[in-house]
Amino acid sequence: MYSFKQYLSESKNTHLEHLEDEIINNGYEGGLNAVEFLKSLRNMLTGSSRRKLNVSVKWDGAPAVFCGINPENGRFFVGSKSVFNVTPKINYTQSDISRNHGGGLAKKLSICLKELPKLNINGVVQGDLLFTPGDIKSVSIRGEDAIAFTPNTITYAVPENTDLARRIKRAKLGIIFHTSYTGKKMSNLKAGFGVNVNRFTKTPSVFFDDASYKDSSGVATFTTTESAQYDGMLRMAMGSISKGKRILDLLKRQTNLLSVGARLKIYFNTMIRQGQSISNVKRLQSEFRKYYASVLDDEISKRKTDTAKRKYKAIRDDGLKFIDSYDNEIYFAIASYVTLQRAKTFLVSKMNQIKSIGTFLQKGNGFVVTNPEGYVAVDRMGNAVKLVDRLEFSTANFTLSKNWVKG
Repeated sequence: MYSFKQYLSESKNTHLEHLEDEIINNGYEGGLNAVEFLKSLRNMLTGSSRRKLNVSVKWDGAPAVFCGINPENGRFFVGSKSVFNVTPKINYTQSDISRNHGGGLAKKLSICLKELPKLNINGVVQGDLLFTPGDIKSVSIRGEDAIAFTPNTITYAVPENTDLARRIKRAKLGIIFHTSYTGKKMSNLKAGFGVNVNRFTKTPSVFFDDASYKDSSGVATFTTTESAQYDGMLRMAMGSISKGKRILDLLKRQTNLLSVGARLKIYFNTMIRQGQSISNVKRLQSEFRKYYASVLDDEISKRKTDTAKRKYKAIRDDGLKFIDSYDNEIYFAIASYVTLQRAKTFLVSKMNQIKSIGTFLQKGNGFVVTNPEGYVAVDRMGNAVKLVDRLEFSTANFTLSKNWVKG
């Protein structure tokens, strides 16, 4: 389980993990934590949670923007992830931006430096940029006129003749803030969950909000039947996790890229990239063995000397022997993964019923409805997991060309 401090630095290139990956990353304990997260999220939606849980919407914005008051000198700055470089790129002036950045990133940071000081931000915050001038287009979706912007993979659309559309069109930039930082030095700032945007000064030229999950209408609730279905999934997950305890704790220690544990995680990710459903446990288990052998055969074929070839043949043979020796346990490890993902997807589908802005994927000259990128859940201990319908969003994220190009 990743601590929120680790997650935060998506800004510092730390990767936030999918909930179901916890059984491979952290073994049996990771599986228990994943189930607890799923229980707490269900309780949050039904209003019966006794465990503090913060949930934020993962907006598909880009680039990540850092801004606020540098605690070392009291000056307002903007920047990208590079504000945390060993040699930080912190921009106080337009000249700084020209010197530190280029291309599309420089243009967007230039607008941020002009507009974001109007919010009177105290401290340091991080947000995901939604749009700047030129990004908003007029579109027709299902015969309805709308305005739309595509900061990364997802296109966000708002019906044309609405107050929200008018707010967006008046703005020079749009940004969703999700992380706040405190500390006396930029090099050791501590990250905190969420941003209190109510403290910011409102201005027509900046469309902004926080990323907190809001269900003011009470739509994202569970019926009695849905609760029974969901609880059944969690019981199945716990059963598989318990039966796979020994192998899960072995797999979490296998971090070498050619180990069975590391390859199992990569295998699942490969299936998702290809748009394949992860559901049939027996088939997944059989295909994984073939996949593992194929990966090592490729490594063997690359080697020039007999000594090197023997080395990788030994790795392959040991790995296949491990897979065959733990055949039954690996079945339950894969079943745990499948069931956790199924329960998570069920939960995310309920949460997706609440959307303030329409979300679409552009296909050719048209649009198809999609769901938000996903959510981030953080418990009171600061542990964080990512909740994404991977077959829908991750596949799109891997395969669609991006509107955003780094500078």
